[in-house]
Amino acid sequence: MANFALIGAAGYIAPRHLKAIADTHNDLIAAYDKFDSVGRLDSSFPDCSFFTEQEQFDRFCSKQQHTDNPLQWLSICTPNYTHDAFIRYGLRLGCNVICEKPLVLNPYNIDNLVDMEKATNHQAYTILQLRLHDSIVALKKKVEAGPKDRKYDVDLTYITSRGKWYYSSWKGDVHKSGGIATNIGVHFYDMLQWIFGPVEQNIVHVMSHDRVAGFLEFKQARVRYFLSINADCLPENAVQGEKRTYRTIMIDGDEFEFSQGFTELHTRSYQEILAGNGFRISEARNCIQIVSDIRHATPIGLKGDYHPLAKLPLAPHPFGWTDMKY
Repeated sequence: MANFALIGAAGYIAPRHLKAIADTHNDLIAAYDKFDSVGRLDSSFPDCSFFTEQEQFDRFCSKQQHTDNPLQWLSICTPNYTHDAFIRYGLRLGCNVICEKPLVLNPYNIDNLVDMEKATNHQAYTILQLRLHDSIVALKKKVEAGPKDRKYDVDLTYITSRGKWYYSSWKGDVHKSGGIATNIGVHFYDMLQWIFGPVEQNIVHVMSHDRVAGFLEFKQARVRYFLSINADCLPENAVQGEKRTYRTIMIDGDEFEFSQGFTELHTRSYQEILAGNGFRISEARNCIQIVSDIRHATPIGLKGDYHPLAKLPLAPHPFGWTDMKY
C-alpha cells in the first residue's frame, strides 16, 4: 500500500483521482484545497488529514517524510496554471507525482520539469487517459497496420455545455486555463497525434471565449475540429435528446464510436503508473505544443478547409468582455 497526498480535493476532477487511489488499494494521508467542501473524502478516506492552508499542508507533509510512514505519491487536481508549481513542489518533497491534464500550459515548462525530475531522482506522470480507451487503442492499431502513405479525413466535434459560472472562474481566464482548446480539448489533440503521427500544419479558423475551430494536418490525417462550451452550438439531435454534451469523430465519413468506456480510465491510468508503465511528462510535449500554437495563432476566418460548425455566428461574451479580456 502506497501513501498519497492530494492537492485540489474540492475540484471537479478530484473524485476520479480519489476513486483511483482507493481502487488501487492505496491510502490517502493528506489533502489540501482552499475550499472546504470535501465531504467526498468520507467515502474512502475518512482518516485523511485535510488542510485549507498551503503552509499547514506543507508542514504536515514535510514532517510525514521523516516518519516511518512517508508519502510516496502526490496527486494534483488543481487549476491548470498551478500544475507546474505543484509538480515542482511534489518532486522536491520527495514524491513521485501524478498530474491531471493539461500537464502545463507551455512547452518550455516541460523541459524545466524534466530537469527537476533528474535533480530530485523522482518522476512525474500525467493523465492521458484516452490512450487507454479500448476503442482508441484499436483504432491506433488499425492505422499502424494500414498503408503508411494513407491520409484519413477526420472531423472532430466536441461541445460540452457550460453556464455563466464558467466565465467567473479560472476556467474563463485564458491566462489560467489556456483557453478552450487547452481546457477541454488537450486530450483529444493528444489522441490525434498519438494515432496519426506528428503535426504538419496547424491552422485556426475561429477562436473566441466559447469556441475554437481549425484544421490540423498530421502525418496520416487531415482533421477539421470544432470545440465549444456554448449550448447554442449543439446540433438539433442532441438538443432533442436533452443532452448537454455532444462528442463525435467522423473518419472518412464513418462515425468512430467511443462514447462508452470512460468511467474507469483514471483507475486504469493509476494502475499503469503504479506498475511503472505510466505516461511520463515528456510524452505530453506534443499535445501541449499543439494547444500552445492554437492559443497563440491568429485566426484566418472562414477560409480553406474548415469545420461546418465554424460558420455558426459568434456569441457575445456573457459579461460583455472583449476577447482580449477573457
